[in-house]
Amino acid sequence: MRQKVWYFDILRCLAAVAVVVIHVLGPYRDELGIIPNGEWITAITFNSFSRWAVPIFIMITGALMLSDKREFDAKYYVRRRLGKVLLPFVVWSIFYAGLSGFTLTGFDSTVALDTLIALPVHETYYHLGFFYYFIPLYFIIPLFQIFVRKYEQSTVIGMTCLWLTLTTLFLFKIDGPWSQELVLYSGYLLIGYCLFQYRWPPLKWLFPLGIAALLLTDYMVVSKSLALDEYTVGRWMSYKTLNTVIIAAMIFAVCQRYGENMGNFWQSKFAFISKYSLGVYLLHPIFLWPVRAFDLYFAHPIIMIPFWTIICGSLALVSSRWLAKSPKTAWLVP
Repeated sequence: MRQKVWYFDILRCLAAVAVVVIHVLGPYRDELGIIPNGEWITAITFNSFSRWAVPIFIMITGALMLSDKREFDAKYYVRRRLGKVLLPFVVWSIFYAGLSGFTLTGFDSTVALDTLIALPVHETYYHLGFFYYFIPLYFIIPLFQIFVRKYEQSTVIGMTCLWLTLTTLFLFKIDGPWSQELVLYSGYLLIGYCLFQYRWPPLKWLFPLGIAALLLTDYMVVSKSLALDEYTVGRWMSYKTLNTVIIAAMIFAVCQRYGENMGNFWQSKFAFISKYSLGVYLLHPIFLWPVRAFDLYFAHPIIMIPFWTIICGSLALVSSRWLAKSPKTAWLVP
């Protein structure tokens, strides 16, 4: 049996919280010129500093699944790996298609039905877009497993460096065949594996580069938006660009370096939240819906964003634990 990696629990917890933060602050993004600039900049800074969350989930998957030495079993893989994610995604997509039809004036069945019909090509709710590029990665993972087993460390790192080059090209809008989502997202599997297996890139590189990338991302978005008097991100907030990769890798490496040294008390707390982190991801928009629908942002963003993140995240955590208690519903929050 694989030895438990404690810092993965920390990463899952931090990533789940950061995702909730991104969705809580959503309404602020388009309020440039409506609310005071200081408040808008505060919200955008929260956004800039949280974009690493989704990549972390992919990196953990790469670290765990590419380092799995067991012989590949297609039947097991489809049923226990792919199916564990695919089935809950479909069910929650149907649920959220229904939720999308609710407005302050009632229920619009046409909106709900149109949203449901578009499910094969478009998410039914804003947070489910993640699965449209995460699920296809399950078809790449077996190929990457063969690759990392067959080739030496230097070759794996070389392939990862090639991918880092592609994310740089994408950041600066130099597009080509490498701009495909599957290409740019699949590299997170490799860098997660490299950090886990080789501790590459090393933290001494990643920390200064990561801090610089955080500050540069925030500066580029804020400055360009203020100059144009509208929210403008270019590709700086994308998950497929070098700046986001460096930030996510830094977060991973910091938790890797210091996470294993935490005491038993904190290990148990992080393990508990980590167990239900995907449930938090799936459920928090239910509790965030009235906050956004009724515009319950009644104070400065520096207060409102943490406040609603804690409330909605906690309610999602409790609900996820409740669903996980019964075998009949546990599969909904794997």
